Amino acid sequence: MDSDLILVVGIVILMLSIPSALSAFADGRAPWVALLVIILGGAVVGWAWVNNPGGYTLEDVPHAIIRVVARVIP
Repeated sequence: MDSDLILVVGIVILMLSIPSALSAFADGRAPWVALLVIILGGAVVGWAWVNNPGGYTLEDVPHAIIRVVARVIP
């Protein structure tokens, strides 16, 4: 797998944790599922950072997202 794709998947996983956390806080529950999803997303982003030679900077992240979206949309 390409490290850009892994990074984008990790970012999407991290974004999916936000509704789960908001729902848990609104219901007065502990956000355990959101915490697990955040840990999973962080691990995937870390894996992408380690697999990319030279790592990623904040300037590289939008370019990686655009490259992945450009590959998905013909």
